[in-house]
Amino acid sequence: MIDLSYIIPDNKARKMKEIKYNNKTIKLPFADADYSTTPLEMETVSNPFSGESIAMPRFAVAVYDVIMGSNLIAERYDATHGMGTSPDWKLVRKGLDWFRQHFAKEYMVLLD
Repeated sequence: MIDLSYIIPDNKARKMKEIKYNNKTIKLPFADADYSTTPLEMETVSNPFSGESIAMPRFAVAVYDVIMGSNLIAERYDATHGMGTSPDWKLVRKGLDWFRQHFAKEYMVLLD
């Protein structure tokens, strides 16, 4: 049986979650992201532009994946509807802000 007691559901309507990591409780930014059944396990991610790599917990990788996917969707939407018109830019910004606050080093390697 997998112990998921470190994930604490929040009582807000969107059912946002919190996770305990490095003696801190971190509010996860996206209600629908797949934070993994092993969210504290480390995973290495590479910057697709620079090739630099860095390890981070899987729950942070899930946030990174939402940022990158939302960025792609937003760029494609903007290509046909006009620059900056995609509603997905809000997701990108939310994820970037979360990364800067909780994983500054990883942000600098992967997203800056």
